[in-house]
Amino acid sequence: MTRTWSILRLVMAALILAAVAAELRGALSITPAEGSSTATVVVNFFSYFTIESNLAAVAALVAGGIWALARGREEPRWIAVLAAAATTFMAITGLVYNLLLRGLVPSAVPWANEVLHLIGPLFLLVDLFIAPPRRRLPWPTIGTIIAFPILWAAYTLIRGEYVVSPLTGDPWWYPYPFLNHHLQGGYGVVIAYVVGIAAAFTLVAWGVVAVGRRRRPAEIAGAVS
Repeated sequence: MTRTWSILRLVMAALILAAVAAELRGALSITPAEGSSTATVVVNFFSYFTIESNLAAVAALVAGGIWALARGREEPRWIAVLAAAATTFMAITGLVYNLLLRGLVPSAVPWANEVLHLIGPLFLLVDLFIAPPRRRLPWPTIGTIIAFPILWAAYTLIRGEYVVSPLTGDPWWYPYPFLNHHLQGGYGVVIAYVVGIAAAFTLVAWGVVAVGRRRRPAEIAGAVS
């Protein structure tokens, strides 16, 4: 079970990485509007939480897969924390996209879009429940997990007003419509979205840590045999 799932992790990591590369090529195919630049396109691309969560997933899947194949025993704490964070981020990415953004955000590469927003998140959730169990993490790990999306939201809201949109030429750029106060009628609605999403991150992180803590020692012994 451990060897098979480790290989599946590495295969999924390669698929996600290929999808990120395909989306980046698609982003670079546009001609930036006046006042913008190709450098802005690249920075904007890596400012999407979707891309960052998927890269975290790649790192977690590769680290976990290689460790299990090479060592065949419980992973170190840093890999367990990385895996818990990536699972949380990917779950939120899938939920937000499929509930709020599907059909609203165009994609130059449809298959890659599905990998990043649906297939990848589903795989990480399956990994949480049926893969060889992860190291039990303490509850304060939840704070570590949600620190990154809080910093990302602050970075996004501050940076957004100082970036010319490569697509429209507007003197602002936000990766998602619900963070754009120009579209939402002010910061009040945006803050409400941020608070709601922060609560969702906390709830999902709690669930991810809880699942890891509740998987039985007997289950662990069976999974690594």
